[in-house]
Amino acid sequence: MRRPFVMRLAIAGTLTALFCLAAVRAQEGAAAPVWDSRAAARSMDNRLTWWMGWPSAARDHDTFCVSCHTALPYALARSTLRGVLHEQGPSAAEQQLVDNVVKRVRMWREVDPFYPDQRNGLPKTSESRGTESILNAVILAGRDASTGALSDDTRSALDNMWALQMRNGAGAWAWLNFKYEPWEAPGSPYFGAALAALAVGTAPGGYAASEAVQNNMRLLKGYFSKQFDQQNLFNRVMLLWASTTVDGLVTLQQRDAIVAEALNKQRADGGWSTASLGHWQRVDNTPLDTASDGYATGLVTFVLARAARTSTHSQVVHGQEWLAAHQDRQTGRWLAFSLNKNRDLKTDPGQFMSDAATAFAVLALTSQ
Repeated sequence: MRRPFVMRLAIAGTLTALFCLAAVRAQEGAAAPVWDSRAAARSMDNRLTWWMGWPSAARDHDTFCVSCHTALPYALARSTLRGVLHEQGPSAAEQQLVDNVVKRVRMWREVDPFYPDQRNGLPKTSESRGTESILNAVILAGRDASTGALSDDTRSALDNMWALQMRNGAGAWAWLNFKYEPWEAPGSPYFGAALAALAVGTAPGGYAASEAVQNNMRLLKGYFSKQFDQQNLFNRVMLLWASTTVDGLVTLQQRDAIVAEALNKQRADGGWSTASLGHWQRVDNTPLDTASDGYATGLVTFVLARAARTSTHSQVVHGQEWLAAHQDRQTGRWLAFSLNKNRDLKTDPGQFMSDAATAFAVLALTSQ
């Protein structure tokens, strides 16, 4: 049986970052790239703390919105630094995020959706519920994976998620669409479905193999298969990640195609550019940043490392070296740039892509 994704991350987190990278480089006899894990943790904690207190993120019952750019990546990555930093448990910000998710799961029928239906008729309630149900499930499943026991709250989150899966042959979920790439746009339901599969594969106790979810999983696998050819590389990489936790999400041919396409986009400096992962167009018509950035490099390097293909070893190492060399030593973060408009990186919204970049850089650098 496959070891759950986040449990493997937790195990990886018990080693120092330098040891992890030294293991990767040992076969080539080269020194492990050096990066500042403490500064990365500090940056992540500070940004999540800001997000949780930002008035625009506030929701009813003293809760806050769980964002795809800041909160979700943080939840996926922060625990991997626990062993590196010799922490005895979750950071204060990490615990507050989990508590927020648990509160909203327990009050699922009472809390308002992240976004209500809008006056122009856009159905944001259904989109909000579908999106949140998946985010709640993947965050709590990740927490439980480290203990090996599925909690009642996580089971409730998964039940909420399955209840909103579309049954009319789609197999996916209503997903927030504000035309914000790459997480809240017309093509984002595939991204959301990949997260749902990740939640299932991460949940401990053999949840993915339980009879109760097999009909749902057949619908989900059918959706992935039918929509595969229409997806950009970003969505396909997300599916490849999910496929490392659940069997049967992709065929061998699809898996090889994703890996080949991802490797083809690696730049000579070892990094990847988020601009190369899809066909994006900024609303202000400014040109996209096409240089290597922390988000694409972190995400692709991490997923290729999880896929554990010997043939990609040197490319993964090259990606890790790029990440180690491009951490901002003063702030601890990695930079990435908006796909939607030319944002000032000194502003809080201008740092959203860098929030995600920092989390995935940490995942890539602590992967084995």
